[in-house]
Amino acid sequence: MAPSRFVFLDRDGTLVFDVGHGHRLDQYELLPGVVDALQLLKGAGFRFAMVTNQSGIGRGFFTEADFRRFNERLFEDLRGGGIEIEETYFCPHLPDAGCPCRKPSPASLLAARERFAIDLAASWMIGDHANDVRTAANAGCRSVLLLTGHGEEERHKLGDTPVDAVTPDLLAAARHIVRRTELD
Repeated sequence: MAPSRFVFLDRDGTLVFDVGHGHRLDQYELLPGVVDALQLLKGAGFRFAMVTNQSGIGRGFFTEADFRRFNERLFEDLRGGGIEIEETYFCPHLPDAGCPCRKPSPASLLAARERFAIDLAASWMIGDHANDVRTAANAGCRSVLLLTGHGEEERHKLGDTPVDAVTPDLLAAARHIVRRTELD
């Protein structure tokens, strides 16, 4: 069986509007073009996992049950477009806790590689934070930094971390990935 190609997706600022520790259903809003972007990537043979830092749980702002309820709303919308997020990896810990599951650690991507037989070199990480790009670099996959969410300010924090592309939104990122995949 050939290794799988995945797109690892951040949540806030990538799939949904980032409202700052979003967890209530009345805060939920899918970003424009998300379903179209994921359909394009699915058509190119990619599968999906979500990788997200959720320190609001560790800070006591919301519970893991709140997080899961919010995600289920997102997943319902995506399933309506024929998209399945196969796994969610999240870090509920505070940024300074030294947790090995917190991005930019590649631990979640490495765990996904083992579970789904993923070819990380043929896979991508998409997010709106420099740590999303660093996670990809640390795991040996490609990355796209989105200018949605915090992307505009985060692009200046990349330093010498390699990023394959910086795009205005997820749909532009999907188009870039499909073009690059066709060239490989």
